[in-house]
Amino acid sequence: MKKTFLVLAIAGCMACGCNSPKQKEMVKSEMPSKADLVKRGELLVAAVGCSDCHSPKKMTPEGPVADMDRFLSGHPASNILAPYDKETAKSYVLFSADFTAAIGPWGTSFSANLTPDPTGIGSWTEEQFFNAIKKGKWKGMEGNRPLLPPMPWEQYKNFPDEDISAIFAYLKTLKPVNNVVPLAIPPNVALITSN
Repeated sequence: MKKTFLVLAIAGCMACGCNSPKQKEMVKSEMPSKADLVKRGELLVAAVGCSDCHSPKKMTPEGPVADMDRFLSGHPASNILAPYDKETAKSYVLFSADFTAAIGPWGTSFSANLTPDPTGIGSWTEEQFFNAIKKGKWKGMEGNRPLLPPMPWEQYKNFPDEDISAIFAYLKTLKPVNNVVPLAIPPNVALITSN
């Protein structure tokens, strides 16, 4: 809505020859600042619960809470999943204790590192982020496999473009966390477990 108003205001000023400083300031005030965009992204990330799956957890007396030292850094590369019953996984979804990995009929998926580290989205363009959210493409690249459950990209694709841009802007302001998330494991491949 703001974008439409801004375009109409600019077009109207250009057509009428409006060049007064007050008119320019009114048009400029409609454009969200970078800080506003980042704040909007922070609110959206909190509202849709990105941290629920993308942040490792610390156990507290109240239960698991996001580990803010590894906030939105995805499934920890050092966390080895416990053995599980493969027959159960055919009919149920199993989550790791910190909710950063899920096992189901699709195989095993690991939540991505969303921090601006090179092991996360540090080198991503906004276009890649849009491809991940709107098209469900792994790493936001055409031709890549689809994002796997439980990532609800089918719902997130309905976000207005402005909200996806805001989320991306916010994620780029986070503390970078070096964490190479494991690759997804197809359903017919056994997990390697430690003894």
